Amino acid sequence: MADTAVTAPPRSPLSPAAGRLAAATRTSGGAVRLAELPFLTQVNVRLDPKGAAADAVGLALGLPLPVEPGTVVRAGELTVLWLGPDEWLVVGPPGGQQGLESRIREAAGDEPVSVIDVSAQRTTLLVAGPRARDVLAHGCSLDLHPRVFGPGRCAQTNLGRTQVVLVARDDPGAGFWVLVRSSFAGYLTDWLLDAAVEWTG
Repeated sequence: MADTAVTAPPRSPLSPAAGRLAAATRTSGGAVRLAELPFLTQVNVRLDPKGAAADAVGLALGLPLPVEPGTVVRAGELTVLWLGPDEWLVVGPPGGQQGLESRIREAAGDEPVSVIDVSAQRTTLLVAGPRARDVLAHGCSLDLHPRVFGPGRCAQTNLGRTQVVLVARDDPGAGFWVLVRSSFAGYLTDWLLDAAVEWTG
């Protein structure tokens, strides 16, 4: 007899909080926008930035791997974050992990490279709106002024005592991505909602 079991659709870490995030966005009158961006593809890449693989991987991805600390490069649907001198995080649309891993490995050829799918490790929170920096500043020690942490910047830091990767998006009004481990996502969401209460009521 054929197996007719139906697989349940994946459930994001913050699906129970979706209503509260939407309500906060609505009551802020546009000052703050909070939402989860679930299931983004996230692939960690480590290789020699001065080796042949770096250029080859950049060509395969359609963008150069950023080499300046704390910078972000974006092209099309892919965003690459500098995490360290030989480490990057490639972020893309949901469901693209296998294809992205294959492209990177194939481009690197025989050069030493580490490619690890970490998509299930984290979820992504969007914090946007005119008061986004004010909300984040409640629990982040970074100087978030646009002259210091403007569009195209990223950092591994603490937000509300939680380790995150913070990304200043490069589109006007796009706000910030907050990449947080799934196990801490609920706590950080509660913290963000509390930090935003000045504008959300």
